[in-house]
Amino acid sequence: MTDPFHSLSISGSGMDVYQTWMDAIADNVANINNVTSTDTAAFQERYVVASSQTGQGGRPDGAAVTGVRYGNPLGRIVYDPQHPLADAEGMVRLPDMNLSDQMTNMVIAQRAYQANVTAFRSARDAYQRALEIGR
Repeated sequence: MTDPFHSLSISGSGMDVYQTWMDAIADNVANINNVTSTDTAAFQERYVVASSQTGQGGRPDGAAVTGVRYGNPLGRIVYDPQHPLADAEGMVRLPDMNLSDQMTNMVIAQRAYQANVTAFRSARDAYQRALEIGR
């Protein structure tokens, strides 16, 4: 038997994926200025890995987060002799991230999330209208 509300679950899975991506981006932005000593790994940027899911008979079943990848642990070495974590040469390690890239990704994730919300609402409204016909 087929699920009459399949489109709702597909849109819901998309919202879950993009919410996870936005959470990862928020974590990246919150840690973009983390400073560590040069003998410690830098904060590693988080990348969400998602894939389409298929159900019985190859039927599309939405999307799911399938993993997380991490950025470069070496980060960027920066000269900051006044920082308390600076080494003997005055160097510290920063994450290898760019704020403009993070903000661009946030806009993309937000728009995709909104598109899934719109699809979800449209399907929900269509189901509600169909139920009203039966009254």
